Amino acid sequence: MANTDRTFFIVKPDGVQRGLAGEIISRLEGKGLKLVGLKLMQADRVLAEQHYEALKERSFYPGLIDFITSSPVVAGVVEGPNAVSALAQLVGSTIPLEAAPGTIRGDLGIAVGPNLIHRSDAPETAEREINLWFKPEELVSWTRANDAWMFEEE
Repeated sequence: MANTDRTFFIVKPDGVQRGLAGEIISRLEGKGLKLVGLKLMQADRVLAEQHYEALKERSFYPGLIDFITSSPVVAGVVEGPNAVSALAQLVGSTIPLEAAPGTIRGDLGIAVGPNLIHRSDAPETAEREINLWFKPEELVSWTRANDAWMFEEE
């Protein structure tokens, strides 16, 4: 596949608590993104602070750390052509009421804080976040049988 890359996502506590993790992951797979890492976990404060370190000076940072550590999350890595951009399109705007219909946040979200899913915003961010949340041996490289039916070879 051309331009194949990996990106990171988190089904946030509100997505897990609302029982939407399966639907969210199904949408990722339906788009054509391949799961290569997935785990249900409780993020501790140290991990949360490392993950959101770029937002440390923002007024909402303490609440964000409290929120992401309040309940289990589903952390995942997906792979596919232009995965970062594909996931951005699928997730929708950070503000759910501004997100397009058909996106995860547009269809399932309503508030800015509990907006269901985090996604990496760039390939460099994805690499950093994947390495923060996953050990190399927790990621699986595999060939999906139907890729030839979904993607053009270059």
